[in-house]
Amino acid sequence: MSKAATTVDIGLQPLPPLGGFARFSTVDYPGHLCAVIYTQGCPCRCRYCHNPHLQPGRGHSGISWPAIMAWLATRAGLLDAVAFCGGEPTAHKSLRTALQQVRDSGFGTALHTSGIYPYNFSQMLPDIDWVGFDIKAPPARYAAVTGVPGSGVRVQDSVEWLLSSNVAYEIRT
Repeated sequence: MSKAATTVDIGLQPLPPLGGFARFSTVDYPGHLCAVIYTQGCPCRCRYCHNPHLQPGRGHSGISWPAIMAWLATRAGLLDAVAFCGGEPTAHKSLRTALQQVRDSGFGTALHTSGIYPYNFSQMLPDIDWVGFDIKAPPARYAAVTGVPGSGVRVQDSVEWLLSSNVAYEIRT
């Protein structure tokens, strides 16, 4: 894969473009010790974003998915889970492959999302143990806050998917 690629490739399965990796967190999955993987790319342009450097998809970041998975193998029994944050992780349908690989390695999975991609989110829910869901505004004000037309309806759809699932969650405003 070239240096300009926008996904990390492991075998035939493309994975989301990685933007960062934190080896330890006690806050990204409440009650669990976890590592945190940050993905690149988010369509929202919220003024208060805490990761604005991850909004644009920058392509290859130098963070290796195989290296992360190898490191996680050394943390079996020490870490409970891996949390996926962003950017907006659900922007990448390929996140489901990453979630499945993490689960297959014996770790729980957590996801931080704004819910702006309801279809992708709904497809990933079976592979997620906990969701941190960010509500950014009342539905009628969503586009003004995020800069994305129609985002309020999308988020409402994602909330409905989440509430009808058996996945643990925290809704944050």
